[in-house]
Amino acid sequence: MRVAVLQRDPVMRQSIEQVLVKAGHFCAAYEDGLAMSRSIGRSTVDLLVLDWQDTWPAGVELLRSVRRVAGERMPIMFVSNDGSEQSMVRALAGGADDYLALPLRDAEFRARVAALLRRAYPERYSAASCFEIGPYRFDTVSRAVTLRGEPVPLSPTQYRIAALFFSNVDRVMSRDHIFATVWGRELCEFTRTIDSHVSRLRLLLEIEPQNGFRLQPVYKRGYRLLRLEIC
Repeated sequence: MRVAVLQRDPVMRQSIEQVLVKAGHFCAAYEDGLAMSRSIGRSTVDLLVLDWQDTWPAGVELLRSVRRVAGERMPIMFVSNDGSEQSMVRALAGGADDYLALPLRDAEFRARVAALLRRAYPERYSAASCFEIGPYRFDTVSRAVTLRGEPVPLSPTQYRIAALFFSNVDRVMSRDHIFATVWGRELCEFTRTIDSHVSRLRLLLEIEPQNGFRLQPVYKRGYRLLRLEIC
């Protein structure tokens, strides 16, 4: 998963980042709230870890600002030196999903992050061996897809891209998020690789209105798989 961290203290920022990376997540760290908001407006992340009091904007104003950009599904956790009950209540009442007071306890932090991600993205954490959506059936063990019972021949890379889209319906997937999730590393330079794979995948899976879905390009960001209402 991709996590954005906003923390002004460089030592704490590095500490949080190290814990997340060791847990297998990709991490983008910021010391400025406006810079982070601009970044997540262009790129897809799965979780925000924010400071409550030492950034600008701060507190409830910061929470409202990032919610406007990130949407309601995105889990937001505060990690802060301010451990007062008043601040925790204000954060949670304002729409935060969790609040952790420093000092950071690595195991607890990892467990809270994992719990937030499981709740926000149950399709990606499901232990089920398959999932069905519309006329498509994904076998997560054999990594195979069928369309109305007919197998669709996909390469391992094509399967990972397809599973990412179909487990995030109606959510914008930025190119760097797709690259990190599918290829396992951050995207460092512009490449047409993703566009080529997506174009081929659209044909192979017949992602068309008659099958209830449309794969929409999102200008300067990436793609969004839309589920359509079929009359």
